[in-house]
Amino acid sequence: MLKRAFERFTVTDLFMWITGGAIVALVVVGSIATLRTGTYTARHWFDFFIFGLAQGSIYALIALGYTLVYGILRMINFAHSEVFMSGAYIGYFVATSFNRSGFLDKNPLFALLVVLAVAMLTSVTVAVLLERIAYRSLRRAPRLVPLITAIGASFFLQETFRTLFGSQSKAYPDVDILKGTVSLGGDFVIQKIQILVIISAGLLMASLYFYVMRTRTGKAMRAVSEDKDTAALMGIDVDAIIVRTFVLGAVAAGAGGVLYSLMFRQINAYMGFVPGIKAFTAAVLGGIGNLPGAMLGSLFLGIFESVPRPKESTTMNKLQSSNWFMALQFGVIGGIAAILMSLVGMVEEFAKRDIVAGVIDMGQTLILIALLATGYFAVRRSPSTASFLRIIEGGVAGATAGLLLWLLVQSIAPLDL
Repeated sequence: MLKRAFERFTVTDLFMWITGGAIVALVVVGSIATLRTGTYTARHWFDFFIFGLAQGSIYALIALGYTLVYGILRMINFAHSEVFMSGAYIGYFVATSFNRSGFLDKNPLFALLVVLAVAMLTSVTVAVLLERIAYRSLRRAPRLVPLITAIGASFFLQETFRTLFGSQSKAYPDVDILKGTVSLGGDFVIQKIQILVIISAGLLMASLYFYVMRTRTGKAMRAVSEDKDTAALMGIDVDAIIVRTFVLGAVAAGAGGVLYSLMFRQINAYMGFVPGIKAFTAAVLGGIGNLPGAMLGSLFLGIFESVPRPKESTTMNKLQSSNWFMALQFGVIGGIAAILMSLVGMVEEFAKRDIVAGVIDMGQTLILIALLATGYFAVRRSPSTASFLRIIEGGVAGATAGLLLWLLVQSIAPLDL
């Protein structure tokens, strides 16, 4: 058994284990150093953990859509963040209508279920339209083509919702049964909304995992993921399976949109951008295409984000309260995801002795340069400029740099490095 395990152990596995071990070591050392300072009490750490768990659960619902689509089509659906946003947006109008009529106060549980169902249906509709209109004709195109299409679809949906419903942020109505906290004994309390988010997300993730791993349709999805042509020869309707994959990811994203809105209250046309990037990072961290990995990566990222900065760090306080920090966060998060993708791809190609062609074929180097340059140019912008505009301008500059690099490497690819 050990011999077989070592035979299947590749250079990529070694790299990932070393990287994972280094990350765990850094987290452990940093945690011990922080605990020794005594800045926070046990109650504080409990609050941080619960908040991070709730936040990570929402990331996980979004990340499942990324990892499902990548597992089937080997493409990154960057428009998935707008699938998340669309469900939250339409759910807001239903919730507001119920609140004005008094139905939300009289039948809160039923009203929330209706809001959740409407949000899921909206997200499913948007996802299916994306698959049918934008992606289906590009399945056999070079991988960079559907990636660019997904980015374009993301911007199109953002601007569509902004035009239809305005650019102002909107607030979800208060739900009385979700106000307050539940005591767990002593000084430990947990907010009711956090209980709802954690339990709801956990049930959805467990149900989706069971559907993929234990049902006949789930088995067909895994077969299509392995080989579409062979699956079609075995009688599987590949188009139908791909549509169902988008539906499953959209259901999770729609539910995540409502839970996110109930927890953080504010929604707008660009609300999916930041959670979408973080969920994608978590999916890559856990192994994109791997459902349990995406879930665990999201929970880890949520908890990691909830750990606060030291109270005595005045410089860090000023930095985190500025727009510069937001721009830097976008660049760093996207850059980390791209670096992981690029390094894994490079290790695989080193093993195959075909370094340049394979990495560029995956578009990983282009993504890496574009996202890192996005963060760099965005941070250099004036703090008075809107964060979203800085990201757009930085993205254009980053994409230009990435395109030049791509053209350069394509020109030397025939040398068979």
